[in-house]
Amino acid sequence: MDANVALALLSSCSPSTSAAASSLLPRRRCLASRRRASSRATIMAALGDDPIREWILTEGKATQIKGIRSIGGGCINSVQRYDTDAGPFFVKTNSRIGPEMFEGEALGLKAMYDTKSIRVPLPYKVGSLPTGGSFIIMEFIEFGPSRGDQSVLGRKLAEMHKAAKSDKGYGFHVENTIGSTPQINTWTDDWIEFYSKHRLGYQLELASRRYGDSAILEKGQRLIMNIRPLFDGAVIEPCLLHGDLWSGNISSDSNGDPVILDPACYYGHNEAEFGMSWCAGFGGDFYNAYFQVMPKQQGFEKRRDLYLLYHYLNHYNLFGSGYRSSAMSIIEDYLYVLAA
Repeated sequence: MDANVALALLSSCSPSTSAAASSLLPRRRCLASRRRASSRATIMAALGDDPIREWILTEGKATQIKGIRSIGGGCINSVQRYDTDAGPFFVKTNSRIGPEMFEGEALGLKAMYDTKSIRVPLPYKVGSLPTGGSFIIMEFIEFGPSRGDQSVLGRKLAEMHKAAKSDKGYGFHVENTIGSTPQINTWTDDWIEFYSKHRLGYQLELASRRYGDSAILEKGQRLIMNIRPLFDGAVIEPCLLHGDLWSGNISSDSNGDPVILDPACYYGHNEAEFGMSWCAGFGGDFYNAYFQVMPKQQGFEKRRDLYLLYHYLNHYNLFGSGYRSSAMSIIEDYLYVLAA
């Protein structure tokens, strides 16, 4: 019985009846309080079994999750949209990998977000799933119908590179991943040393272990020992890079402004950002706008394939022999040009 109704009835009773009924009220209130406490405990227990819902319904300021639907994902993660009364949330999950991968992604997203240059989704929460695996919750961005204006993308990307520099050298605050391949980000003072050891060298050794490919390892190591002349005349600074900028990681929001996502961030030579250009669709308008903000450096063209090589090697390690010939061709061409 509602407490207000009970009090109204009591007021119309005789004194003796009122006294008898009022003696029952403390027990009724106690029982109601216990039921409410039990209900809250049940809800919190249920939330504890689902850390994604728990965060959305507490720190996410939502009181109701209206729906959850899959919105695709790549070959590594699953992606869902959570619709709530506080707005939508973007959630990625991985059933096999711990939170370290998403922690690296979140730090990269936040670093890019803080430059206030190009739009990226703001990360909210990273955690472990009780059944194994991990999740990341981030801002949901409503995408527009196209990738947007290439010149605007080029200009804003250059503004990010110009805005964010590191005083620690080349690397990043944590190790992260490129696809599902570990990406080593140990701080290093010299860019050529960093790129040789932690980018090309790591991928070459991985290919040797994974496929027994001693030929690509031997030729790749010869190239590494001879790449320094390719950087003659270049002014190299540790710029914040997205690190995995291909067409699948580029979009636009509902206003047509460019959006970049799914990064593999680190601080490196800005030209390394174009290493995935073979499947990014960058055109003349993109490069012209980019170089108006970050001028083209001496030797840009002769270094371009060197930055493609890292990603071809990574694709070889991730997806198999279909990418080996592209990587080997770049290595052999450089060995010929450098007479190494």
